[in-house]
Amino acid sequence: MLAPEYPIRTERLLLRPLRPSDAEQMVVYKSDADAVRYVPYDPLTLAEVEERLATRWATSRFEKVGDAICLGVEEQETGRLVGDIVLFWRNEEDREGEVGYILDPAFSGRGYATEAVSALLDLGFDGLGLHRIAARMDERNTASARVAERLGLRREARFVEGSWFKGEWMTLLVYGILDREWRTRSDRP
Repeated sequence: MLAPEYPIRTERLLLRPLRPSDAEQMVVYKSDADAVRYVPYDPLTLAEVEERLATRWATSRFEKVGDAICLGVEEQETGRLVGDIVLFWRNEEDREGEVGYILDPAFSGRGYATEAVSALLDLGFDGLGLHRIAARMDERNTASARVAERLGLRREARFVEGSWFKGEWMTLLVYGILDREWRTRSDRP
């Protein structure tokens, strides 16, 4: 089991378990069709965000393979929730994980996703002892691909029309990084 100590501090952000009181700030971007275009759910209502905060997004520790932690991304300076991130523990034998992230579009372009996901990579490699962490995304999600590339994840696969997603065929990109690659990066955020 891994129960990280929260909040996880980065230069400008606090990463912390999501709270029921986050619902109103989250619905701003979770209800935006453009913001959720590349995530595995449609725009959400306030009631749906509240339900997920009480159930599937409420986990802040790892107990077994298959668990995921969902964390709020909060600006230290303002206390404003600017997005959320997730780390999945995919496989115990192969020690594999996966990251996901979504930011309120009002806060894009500030490097917050890169900063937050960097902390998740540290948590996955140092906390969980993962060997490899992946990020999977729609090829059209160029902003997400740029985050992965800035963090040193390499593009490992491109599955042309490999997934049926939200009513259409999607070309899936898979990025990945190994623990030893992450630890030896001199330009690590």
